[in-house]
Amino acid sequence: MPQFRKLEMDELNRLSNEDFKSATKSRFSFVLDNVRSLQNVGSMFRTGDAFRIDSIFLCGITGQPPHRDIQKTALGSTESVDWKYESDPCKLIDELKANGWLIIGIEQTENSTMLDQFEFSTTSKYAFVLGNEVNGVSQDVLEKCDTVLEIPQIGTKHSLNIAVSAGIIAWEYYSKTKGNTL
Repeated sequence: MPQFRKLEMDELNRLSNEDFKSATKSRFSFVLDNVRSLQNVGSMFRTGDAFRIDSIFLCGITGQPPHRDIQKTALGSTESVDWKYESDPCKLIDELKANGWLIIGIEQTENSTMLDQFEFSTTSKYAFVLGNEVNGVSQDVLEKCDTVLEIPQIGTKHSLNIAVSAGIIAWEYYSKTKGNTL
């Protein structure tokens, strides 16, 4: 029977914040559209750090670092992951599109594509838009998306926490592109 010894921190080959900042990044970002929970915001930073994403865009009422409730779940990742605040998510999306980003809403809509059916390009940059915990991605933002991806669900709720959704999206991107970076 194999033995499993938990790795020590110095065996994990973790990047310093400075090394993270200068390292090549995954070709995607998260856009948070009016996310209410500061713990969800912190979790998004932590997931962003884990997958070395390009950045996180905080929009509307979404909380911003530094805030102790964000730090509870971010565990310092607000210091490694680049972020920007923009009050108007539609304005941000227009700017991202002008800079060559594909805007991908994460939502349940008519004509959405199931995540497992979507093929990521290794040359494109993706901005994954995740929405408010109650209302999801706002309709005006959805209308600006290039496509919408839906995470397949087979239970009774058909609702995932946005931090969980971000982890699924990040892993799906990573596994399909083999960690393609900018």
